[in-house]
Amino acid sequence: MDSAKQMALIAYDAMEDKKAEDIRIIEIGEISTIADYFIIANGTNSSQVQALVEGVEEALSKEGFEPQRIEGIRSSNWVLMDYGDIVVHIFSREDRLFYDLERIWRDGKTLSVEDLQ
Repeated sequence: MDSAKQMALIAYDAMEDKKAEDIRIIEIGEISTIADYFIIANGTNSSQVQALVEGVEEALSKEGFEPQRIEGIRSSNWVLMDYGDIVVHIFSREDRLFYDLERIWRDGKTLSVEDLQ
């Protein structure tokens, strides 16, 4: 398994463990040089968004993956975690609806977690 898939699975599992809502994996490597995968989810409130961020960062760090940068952590409305090959977007429910990344990146391929295994 390549490292991008491995990171995507780890991030997905970490968010699922923290009860993230509507976790989506979008393969964008064929249409963009930004990353291979976007993992998008939302929390129900700012505390849960923070817990999701911490869970993803801890799980990936345990496996030796460190973020290139993390943005938006203070506001907890939209946190972007850039790991190079994957970018994790964790939103508040309202901001996810507003920014609608799934629509913007609709040319990417939406995957199930099984597709990564």
